[in-house]
Amino acid sequence: MSTLKEILTRRPVSATIRLTVPAGGARPAPPVGPALGQYRLNLMAFCKDFNARTQKYKPDTPMAVTITAFKDNTFEFTVKSPSVTWYLKKAAGIESGSSRPGHAVASTLSVRHIYEIAKVKQSDPYCQYMSLESICNSIIGTANSMGIQVVKVLE
Repeated sequence: MSTLKEILTRRPVSATIRLTVPAGGARPAPPVGPALGQYRLNLMAFCKDFNARTQKYKPDTPMAVTITAFKDNTFEFTVKSPSVTWYLKKAAGIESGSSRPGHAVASTLSVRHIYEIAKVKQSDPYCQYMSLESICNSIIGTANSMGIQVVKVLE
């Protein structure tokens, strides 16, 4: 049961916006500007805050951001680390996965690469309660669907 104070402080949400923005590269230009502008949100405040939060990542790293816009023109946002497929492609040194996964191998990665990606993904809000082993299994499944073979040790 909610208390009266919680009910009164809850702000009505006008929209939830999902964007993929390069790390440290949020600018009022598209795609950020039009997406936030239609809800009358402060573009410069978002850009400064997002760029400050993502400065530890290399520039041009695609970051998934979920912005919750409230009816009083304020907002909150959460930044997720880059997608698993992006990390797998970077680790394997390929532009895209296999066109025929399961038949043609695009590249090979060691279990150590998978473990390192899992440690980074564990900091995501959606993965913080998952065990490292289950995150690794999920990443291995993604690698298999991309045609990336996972081996114990690279030769």
